[in-house]
Amino acid sequence: MDEIRKFAVICGGSSPEREISLKSGNGVNDALIHIGHDSQIIDYKDLVSLDELNKFDEIFIALHGFEGESGILQDKLESIGVKYTGSNSQGCKNTWNKRLCKKLLIKNSLETPNFISCKNLEESFNPFVSFYEEHGYYSELFMKPSEDGSSIDIFKISNFEEFEDAKNKCHNKSREFIFEERILGREYTVTIIKNECFPPIEIRTNNDFYDYDAKYISNETILAEADLSDKDLAKISKVALKTFNVLECNGWARVDFMQDKKGKFHVIEVNTVPGMTTHSCVPKSGSFLGLSYEEVVKKIL
Repeated sequence: MDEIRKFAVICGGSSPEREISLKSGNGVNDALIHIGHDSQIIDYKDLVSLDELNKFDEIFIALHGFEGESGILQDKLESIGVKYTGSNSQGCKNTWNKRLCKKLLIKNSLETPNFISCKNLEESFNPFVSFYEEHGYYSELFMKPSEDGSSIDIFKISNFEEFEDAKNKCHNKSREFIFEERILGREYTVTIIKNECFPPIEIRTNNDFYDYDAKYISNETILAEADLSDKDLAKISKVALKTFNVLECNGWARVDFMQDKKGKFHVIEVNTVPGMTTHSCVPKSGSFLGLSYEEVVKKIL
């Protein structure tokens, strides 16, 4: 039997992804106990000081949103000598901000959709005019906060009126947003654990796109093992690993793609603390290899 270790699963927090993080944390905590480790859940918002974590052998980070994915938590844990799962602070910083992430992808010759950014939605701004000036005409754009996850405040817009409507529906207008060309085609995601690509998943949803409802609520979303040719399987795995390494990720992550009509794979974003709920892609991808949820958690360790 493996050595019994004392874990704390950090989850919850105060981001819009709090409830999903708690579900991820509970799943991981149950798995760690089932594997045979000593584990307990700690809600990040209840922590008075990170020094409280010194009594644990390792921290499993299941904390979504800014608190767990921006690199700040990882910096603090490193400063007090506490081990943790997932990417280090630099890998998190490179992936958390979508504008920075996409610039690094472009710099390293990795395909990603064209985009523009604005500092906030409270300024006078027409994304279609600005996008045209930089990249030429494009009929449909995705509006996304530069720093957030789980498809919160993401909207598909086709004209200025739809942009205004989306702006009014936003939870938080006073932050940076990117506007990204919509790639028409199939959506895939690739789980990477310790430099090994798990079988890619094709995401099929009846929604306009893979939004919050499709990810965590709808029972109609299909996460299917990708039916790709050997050539495309090799291609998407190669791009996923290059993305993982270029962005200085380590441990585990999930790379999201769109494949256009010509077969080219475009990196959409990278998640360094992927969801671990029953609806999540990482455990689903592991199941294609015959791995149980507990075995996937064990690999992440």
